[in-house]
Amino acid sequence: MSKRKLSRQQRWRVEKIQAEREKRAQKRGADEAEKLAAGEYGDEQRGRVVAHFGRTLEVQDTHRTPVRCHLRANLEGLVTGDRVIWRAGQEGTGVVVARSERDSVLTRPDARGQLKPVAANIDQILVVFAAEPAPHANLIDRYLVAAEATGIAPVLVLNKVDLLPKDGGELSELLARYQALGYPVVRTTTASEAGLEALREQLTGRTSAFVGQSGVGKSSLIDRLLPEETLRIGALSEESRKGTHTTTTARLYIMYRLDAKGERVPTGELIDSPGIREFGLTHLDEATVTDGFVEFRPFLGHCRFRDCRHINEPGCALLDAVEEGKIHPHRFASYRRILASLDTDR
Repeated sequence: MSKRKLSRQQRWRVEKIQAEREKRAQKRGADEAEKLAAGEYGDEQRGRVVAHFGRTLEVQDTHRTPVRCHLRANLEGLVTGDRVIWRAGQEGTGVVVARSERDSVLTRPDARGQLKPVAANIDQILVVFAAEPAPHANLIDRYLVAAEATGIAPVLVLNKVDLLPKDGGELSELLARYQALGYPVVRTTTASEAGLEALREQLTGRTSAFVGQSGVGKSSLIDRLLPEETLRIGALSEESRKGTHTTTTARLYIMYRLDAKGERVPTGELIDSPGIREFGLTHLDEATVTDGFVEFRPFLGHCRFRDCRHINEPGCALLDAVEEGKIHPHRFASYRRILASLDTDR
């Protein structure tokens, strides 16, 4: 569908609004610079961005206290999870003056197809699927390829294990295939507290992001992992009579457990965002997809022809590896389906 063209008057209004916003941003930047120069802000200290609202951030200080901060004029592109340097102002506010180097960054294409950072400093991506609806290997492979492209470690999480047959069925064979490739597999369920133990252990000491298709129980897992946050959001929803699923920006949540004294002890961090859940391959090329199949890597670069497409070319190292049983034929078939779908996805 072609985009609707704006009239001359509409374009003028859009440009005027943008110019006014830019002018306000410049004025705020100048005001903050004056305050910084005048010593109206405190000493520099470290913090973590837990939410992003345009030119305003919510930053947690070293005591995990949230502070509403403005951005210094020359800082752009900060996202949830960023580690920053900030200075405290008056009445519980502050200003972010610098960003620390990122360990990792998760991106996704925007409406124009350009990659946009969504969250930073994530240790692992948890790919959630469930016993029901039954997972398809190709869908799991797509998530793994997307995760591999970020350089962030993926973990497979099988939810609703209480619905599995006693022998695990075909799903157990599928999981064994991924475990043989070195991918961690966590089995969990919200049907009992004991069913969450393995998942809590995987999350401990790490910053994690959940991805997965609708219906696999991501929201239910997050609700159980963040009971206090769920109650708070539910209360706000009840007051406003609005639905709870209104998140439009990534947010970092702290998970806690109670120690022997009944005091809360932080155990890990979760970043939740629609931009993370909508995890796709539209921005990847064939070479990146190929490299996303970890078992292919020892054979890449060993084909007879440099421009080998791994279809039916003589001397293809990948095809030879499939014949020799070094690459599972189902995974290779899944790889071919993903390549064939790239143009369709775009």
